Amino acid sequence: MGFTPGPSDPFIEFMRPPPGETPAQATARMKRELDAQRRSDAIDESIKQAREQAKKEKHIIKVLLLGQSESGKSTTLKNFRMRYSRDDWEKERNGWRAVIQLNIVRSITTILSVMEAELNGEAPAESDDDEATLAQPDEGEDSRFTERHQLLMIRLAPLRGVEAELKRRLGTGSEPVHPALPMTATPFEVVNDASNMRRTSPEFAVRSWKDVLDPEGRPLRTEDIPPDLDSVTDIIAGCKDDMKALWDDKCVRLALRRRKLRLPDSAGFFLNDLDRIASRDYVVSDNDIVRARLRTVGIQEHRLRFKHGPFDNPKGKETGWEWRIFDVGGCRTSRAAWLPFFDNVNVIIFLSPVSVFDQRLEEDPRVNRLEDSIILWTSICQSKLLAKTQLILFLNKCDLLRRKLKRGIQVKAYLPSYGNRPNDVIPVVKYLREKFKDIQKHSSPELRSTYIYPTTVTDTEATAVTLESVRDGVLRENLATSQLI
Repeated sequence: MGFTPGPSDPFIEFMRPPPGETPAQATARMKRELDAQRRSDAIDESIKQAREQAKKEKHIIKVLLLGQSESGKSTTLKNFRMRYSRDDWEKERNGWRAVIQLNIVRSITTILSVMEAELNGEAPAESDDDEATLAQPDEGEDSRFTERHQLLMIRLAPLRGVEAELKRRLGTGSEPVHPALPMTATPFEVVNDASNMRRTSPEFAVRSWKDVLDPEGRPLRTEDIPPDLDSVTDIIAGCKDDMKALWDDKCVRLALRRRKLRLPDSAGFFLNDLDRIASRDYVVSDNDIVRARLRTVGIQEHRLRFKHGPFDNPKGKETGWEWRIFDVGGCRTSRAAWLPFFDNVNVIIFLSPVSVFDQRLEEDPRVNRLEDSIILWTSICQSKLLAKTQLILFLNKCDLLRRKLKRGIQVKAYLPSYGNRPNDVIPVVKYLREKFKDIQKHSSPELRSTYIYPTTVTDTEATAVTLESVRDGVLRENLATSQLI
């Protein structure tokens, strides 16, 4: 039964065709009305789908890991996955074996390159940082290379071929990463002076861990290669004693210091454990994976599912949550890619390494790394797009800070505002904590709390406790936002 408007209905006059309308005009008018109706229906459908999608994503928490390059973002992501996505972690375990072997071999070949430069009489790069003083050999120490060192170089030469083979095994999608020029946003003019740019060889990188660990849906399994055909493992095992001799040699250590060469933080961990790792029956441990360095140049997304949240809703039913964690590149040329991920992000975990107060950016040696981290944190706090985003700050690499301070490096020499405070870990971390907290308080568009944790994310046991606290805090805040508590 259709609706028939009454004679007094005001819409009768509104809907009546214009007087004197021709058939062609009537056809055009009806087409316009039909097109308008279709647009209206499409808008209604879009709104309906958006509401349904919002309902589905009610228990999805979007987490963004931010921080400068080598701040510990990927290591933090590994800790999350190790603790809360154990099945996927186990599937990928064997795939990390080739990555760890590459970490070891690359460290050794880098050391061999330094030895070649020393033997060829190449002058080390000039530097005015504190490492220059530490690089000088102690009085009475002989820093000259002998025939024994030349023999070590010859015996370890096959590792260069092993490095190439490991990169090939790690699959397509890998690419070298070159040091980048400063971004246009840098408050300095670009100085075309090669002496100010650090000489570094391209670093091997992949777009995503999945390119290496899960090609075509299958984990990369080194043990699928018969032991007698796995020449890489055989060569590494055969070079074990020579690698140990090289790493333990005082002359080599002095050459590394003289050349101001900073190996990755994980190099010492692996090279000090060659008896276990450089063997034919090597089994990858959790700590090995956490410390393995595999640089990524793309955006990584990982999903963690919590079947039961730590809090019950008012109806007594436990709530399930899904976290979507995004790890983005931290070098300055990659930060333009951050902006699209700011939309509807619930949580930002920002990592600021506290041990870098005496270091400079690889992309721009004129910029202090701690200063860059503070500027980046300020920008995040000031962003109106992130005004309602929960902020969590990890003051990371406390272990490396402790080592530096024990060597006598003075924080106040690089951070004058630190003043005469004690040159110890706890006062330094407390000072930086207050500095970052004060920036957030005065820069945020809206009042909000910031959770700050001193961390060493390579310490999996301590980090597990921190992540438990982070998880509970994030879920509690999102439950409150969802009006479930």
